[in-house]
Amino acid sequence: MDSTPFLISWNITKRCNLKCSHCYLNASELEHGEGELSTGDAMKVIDEIASVNPQAMLIFTGGEPLLRNDWRELTSYAAGKGFTVVMGSNGTLIDDLIAKDMISHGIKGVGISLDSIGPSYHDRFRGLEGAWERTVSAMEALRRNSLDFQVQLTVTRENYTEVPDIIGYAYEKGAKAANIFFLVCTGRGQEMTDITPEQYEAERDYEGKMMVRARCAPHFLRIAHKLNPDSQLLKGATSGCIAGTGYFRITPEGDVTPCPYMPVKAGNLKKDSLAHIWETSPVFHSLRNPSYEGRCRDCEFSDICGGCRARALSATSNLMGEDPWCKYEPNKSQKPAPAGSKQGSEELIWTNEASERLSKVPFFLRTMVKKGVERYAREKRLKEITPDIMAELRKRAGR
Repeated sequence: MDSTPFLISWNITKRCNLKCSHCYLNASELEHGEGELSTGDAMKVIDEIASVNPQAMLIFTGGEPLLRNDWRELTSYAAGKGFTVVMGSNGTLIDDLIAKDMISHGIKGVGISLDSIGPSYHDRFRGLEGAWERTVSAMEALRRNSLDFQVQLTVTRENYTEVPDIIGYAYEKGAKAANIFFLVCTGRGQEMTDITPEQYEAERDYEGKMMVRARCAPHFLRIAHKLNPDSQLLKGATSGCIAGTGYFRITPEGDVTPCPYMPVKAGNLKKDSLAHIWETSPVFHSLRNPSYEGRCRDCEFSDICGGCRARALSATSNLMGEDPWCKYEPNKSQKPAPAGSKQGSEELIWTNEASERLSKVPFFLRTMVKKGVERYAREKRLKEITPDIMAELRKRAGR
């Protein structure tokens, strides 16, 4: 499988002013940047990423990335290379001045962590009294300064029933999207109890609010297919998980891993080039050409789901093991077509007008929209994408 990374998350620091219960980095305010890449080395990493895909979305995160003194230099440099630059933050340090700084240093959007509609649970989960009020204040500052933001929500047993209200609250505050993360037990999260498989697979409808996406929940494609084989959720999708195929993570020390929850190292950027790691790593090759075991091997939805590889690794010490959090019993008598199957691999041409229209799509949705439009164009055997094609697809989707 030929793969190009279109989404990269980079933990630029372990330093953090919170002590979140589920932190996979075990980040702490006591960290002082030991082992982090220097400013010069970090810029070399940005050059490395540009050599692989200069149009990727690059997420600067942590820890808390705003605690790294050179974040402005790094985001400006990345924006100058052509990346769509995003920052993932706990929100407690963002005010109007920081929001303006973000805009002037190339940041196109921010992901904000919000786990409750009130301070009690959020502050306890994040390990700091007053964190919720600061986070809400950050959302208000971002909205005042017209900097797009989305909400990141980590689901646990304690806030599961609150999820619809949190999404509604985020919508009212101006969020463009919401990512619902299902806990993968790594780092401090190893000591936590996840929600039940039944809660994990619960089907919820947030249509009409905003774009809501499940993260670390590849089963959503199986559920979408069961409800409606022609669902728009399946159009342009590549798989339930894009780790190692369209996505990877960089640690503060320069290690490359498939995702933050898979602590298997594909390589280190101090020792080797990103292009070489991406193209030759056995870890990435196994994810692109998976040989699943257990129920994942037998499942008729393996092409569009594949289970969570991080959960399989955590539970079985086997990257290709079955996902213990999926309770579906396979039935291989009916196997749907892969969601990402392509009809032709020829490169499509985007007209200037179509590209301009795409650039106006909120950055959180842009990659998904582009994939969907290109899939639709290939289905119609078109070679050029115009605004008319985009309007036609929008009308077909009922938007």
